[in-house]
Amino acid sequence: MFTHKNLDVWQRSMDLVDRVYTITEDFPGKEQFGLTSQIRRAGVSVPVNISEGAARHSPKDYIRFIRISFGSLSELETLFLICKRRDFINEKDLYSVLEEIRIIGSQLSKLIKSLENHVNQK
Repeated sequence: MFTHKNLDVWQRSMDLVDRVYTITEDFPGKEQFGLTSQIRRAGVSVPVNISEGAARHSPKDYIRFIRISFGSLSELETLFLICKRRDFINEKDLYSVLEEIRIIGSQLSKLIKSLENHVNQK
């Protein structure tokens, strides 16, 4: 049976959540309720919205939730760039996480186009 769990973009976004938690473990304690919390919420939002959209069983609703995931991904990118400015993340980790964000964003865009094609065929 096909579910959102079979989607590479969902699996990658789950891996990204693990990565986000690992990276933010080393952030200053004073950021626990600031950037750390915001980054973790944005990261978690990506796979959560993919799964919630899939559960709606409506392509239009699914597209809306994928777009929310895309927005959270964009937020995550900006938050990591802020972290770099604050020297909370090294260049190597930043580059790696931004590359993963780019890949997931591309996959989300393709998923949206696929769903829009499905809606337009009806």
